[in-house]
Amino acid sequence: MMQFYKKRDFGSFISDTFSFFKHYGRNYFQNYILLNGLLLILMVILIIFGFREFFGVIFGSNISGQSYYFENYFQNNLGLFIVIGIVLLVLSTALMTINFLFPVFYMKRVSEGQEKVSTDDIIADFKNNIKKVLVLYVGLNFLVFPIAAIIFMLSYVLVLIFIGLILLLFIVPTLINIINFLCYDYFNSNKSFFESLSYAIRSQFSYRNGRENSPYWKYWGSTLIMAIICQILISIFSAIPMVLFFIKLTTTTSSAEFEQNPLGSGLGMLFFMIYGISLIMSLLLMNMQYVNSGLMYYDSRTDLHQQKELAEIETIGTHE
Repeated sequence: MMQFYKKRDFGSFISDTFSFFKHYGRNYFQNYILLNGLLLILMVILIIFGFREFFGVIFGSNISGQSYYFENYFQNNLGLFIVIGIVLLVLSTALMTINFLFPVFYMKRVSEGQEKVSTDDIIADFKNNIKKVLVLYVGLNFLVFPIAAIIFMLSYVLVLIFIGLILLLFIVPTLINIINFLCYDYFNSNKSFFESLSYAIRSQFSYRNGRENSPYWKYWGSTLIMAIICQILISIFSAIPMVLFFIKLTTTTSSAEFEQNPLGSGLGMLFFMIYGISLIMSLLLMNMQYVNSGLMYYDSRTDLHQQKELAEIETIGTHE
């Protein structure tokens, strides 16, 4: 059984993340797909059929030189766009909530010694913590994400004077860690939302006892490396539909159907289907980042390391 509550160095975060999926991966993703599958399918369908015509009009009007066609189309179908936007917002926020909390509940159970987790266990965790789930949802969407977006945009603006690139290199991984630590601490302690947010920020720079060296560099480095690994894998899937589309765009511009609505053609359907698959793969791969952050959180909980080690020793003794 994998040990969760222990001190780890930079390399251990990466290697233990892969070890986690080697040991629990099959059970983890079975539960993940069962919980998220319907939402994922609905989002892909919405993207394929809801926005195919929308983007087809944009591309078609640009190719045909009809500068006002898109504006007229948008005005005539404003209600449809509003409905699609609301449905997509509801689906995406629901999916986001499950994505953030699924690894939290799963890792909490396996860290307590449960070898196999069922979908009913995760659903029960959501039900038993429904008030906290709602508080976290509101706190993330109306406080944490807006502040994070402002910080990100300010850093992005500074890219023009080069220093922004350096700031983004440090700010993005740190924001990712703070958000994930918030989720883990809020459901692994009896703290309030703001107490967990405070801990998520403080724990990036110092351990709880305040006597050990700052963990910032190993947390930052591990998140950066994992983000690069995920981005490389995600880019492979995302690049496929774009390459196919632009190849078709440059070789079949004489087709009347393609010029009128390039994304409404057979290739357009293929484009959105592959894009939907790449979206699903992106969400699946992001679990590597969530688990990596979870291992960092367990590293930060030095107050529980010895307690958990003694409990595991006693458990081994009872089995013998």
